[in-house]
Amino acid sequence: MHLLINTGGGDAPGLNAVIRAVTLSALRRGFRVTGVRRGYSGLLEPGGTFALDRDLVRGITDRGGTLLGTVNRGQPFEYPVPGPNGETVLTDVSDQVLARYRELGADGLIAVGGDGSLRIAARFREKGMNVITVPKTIDNDLGSTDTSFGFDSAMSFATDAIGRLHSTAEAHSRVMVVELMGRYAGWLALHAGLAGAAHVILLPEIDFDIELVCRSIRHRFDTDRPFAIVVVAEGTKPKGGDRIVARQELGKEVTLGGVGAQVAEAIAERTQLETRSLVLGHLQRGGTPTPNDRVLALRYGAEAVRLAAAGQWGRTVCWRPPRMTSMPLADALGLEHRVELDDDALQTARDFGICVGDA
Repeated sequence: MHLLINTGGGDAPGLNAVIRAVTLSALRRGFRVTGVRRGYSGLLEPGGTFALDRDLVRGITDRGGTLLGTVNRGQPFEYPVPGPNGETVLTDVSDQVLARYRELGADGLIAVGGDGSLRIAARFREKGMNVITVPKTIDNDLGSTDTSFGFDSAMSFATDAIGRLHSTAEAHSRVMVVELMGRYAGWLALHAGLAGAAHVILLPEIDFDIELVCRSIRHRFDTDRPFAIVVVAEGTKPKGGDRIVARQELGKEVTLGGVGAQVAEAIAERTQLETRSLVLGHLQRGGTPTPNDRVLALRYGAEAVRLAAAGQWGRTVCWRPPRMTSMPLADALGLEHRVELDDDALQTARDFGICVGDA
């Protein structure tokens, strides 16, 4: 059997561990493994594929990023190519990708990525390509799996950063607003905020009332606790408002960002307290994966090869504790994993008196 593997979308700690697991599990069965560079782009470009062997994947389990490279724009069904007048035109090049896949004599592709990558893989499945997907997201927003690798690493880093802000916030009697990733799901902000002892946690699932936020912060200062830490997910929006779009590029999903600065400005204006904001941004994606993420990623990769060996194409790997399992890819599309209002972690925050923007 000849397997291809690619990684798409934003990078996440644990991608290299998946690549290593797929390679070693496949080689042990006598399969061949070929890496595809930069998502599907490697199937369109010279030198875009290379054989994976034990030497190439040795020592990469604890390495951040991805050995294969990744892209979050330029998907094959809307691929940016130069137009006749120098402008960029989005073109369907999926047939070229499929032709190269067949030219390589591939039996199947293991596609590692988020919701967008799963959707692309599903479309190639409809065109006749054998695919198995491995879900990846630091936002933990995919409903097909309980937890994706990368989340624990991002949450651990964000928790450390929030913890470091306590001392400077207290020393200067400041309000510190920290913007974390989380487009439509607030798991990262909720868990890092709880673990980092934040005083306000704002999530995409709850449109916040800025007056309630300011009242909570002012209460802290009025009761001899003259500092506050506010954690905000990037997809959070105020009541009656919209998510803040930092930019929009052709062929790419909108980039959110700026809500932290907006919240900080509103707090300063309404409370007259010294307020600062910072965005952790891509620091949340980088660096060494935690041991939990390494093990989880290795298990994801090994399960993908087990599915391939059994001819179980068109499926996505799912972590349903205590076991790795799978489900039809078509059924996984569009399944969201968002923080429910009765979630235990959210209720815990409320029990501690943490303001979540609605009370």
